[in-house]
Amino acid sequence: MNAGLRHRRAQRLVPAVATGALAALLAALLAALLAACGTATPSAGTGATSLRGTVTVLAAASLTESFDQLKKDFEAANPGVTVETSYGSSATLVQQVDNGAPASVIALAGTSAAEPLDRRLVKDTKTFATNDLEIAVPPANPGAVTSIDDLAKPSVKVVVCADTVPCGKAAQATFSKARIVPNVVSKEVDVKATLAKVKLAEADAAVVYHSDVVAAKGSVTGVEIPSRLNTSLSYPVITLSDDAASRAFVAYLLSAKGLATVQSFGFGAP
Repeated sequence: MNAGLRHRRAQRLVPAVATGALAALLAALLAALLAACGTATPSAGTGATSLRGTVTVLAAASLTESFDQLKKDFEAANPGVTVETSYGSSATLVQQVDNGAPASVIALAGTSAAEPLDRRLVKDTKTFATNDLEIAVPPANPGAVTSIDDLAKPSVKVVVCADTVPCGKAAQATFSKARIVPNVVSKEVDVKATLAKVKLAEADAAVVYHSDVVAAKGSVTGVEIPSRLNTSLSYPVITLSDDAASRAFVAYLLSAKGLATVQSFGFGAP
């Protein structure tokens, strides 16, 4: 009798033990799954903000204001990345890169400016903006410049970019179309130096980019050049480094938000 009772109790105990073991196993599996999810979620969430390093950007002088804003916005979105910018004539920047100057990205005024660049250094190239020429005059317009023809008057002091830089080449092409010989009193190293002559009232007119007139915010007045005479430039951004931060910066520039930022400074769509 006692032996039978023990047998029946054991029969009842076995399912109970098995059920308890199964529950413990399921609980352990659930805990492991939750732990995995818990570690995966932050990783996925920080994918865009886990970038680290320095992106060295060389950009045409006409991009100064727009790229300053891009730098600010990109660094805010990626606290681990520092963007170092340097501006100048596209021709000079290309020469610097060819001579070994460190650069992650280079953005130029005009595709022809990239032709001397050592192709072995190039990882990728994309067009991100366009720009047209415009005449900048002081707000009081002392030279009474109302059209491109007025630049040929002996009384109007005109400044342009040097012939070797994109804005200078574009200006010469436009002068040829207009069939004028402007009264040029100075040729400057880049478009910002050219614009500065008008800002300082050292010239009556400067041939610069439309974006430069926009960026000047009222310190100069723009005189439009008709499209049939104007010269338009396409702006390429060239990736020189394969690191994640550099590629992310270029991707941001080419994004809808990045392009909108550039265009807010007077540039045209690519």
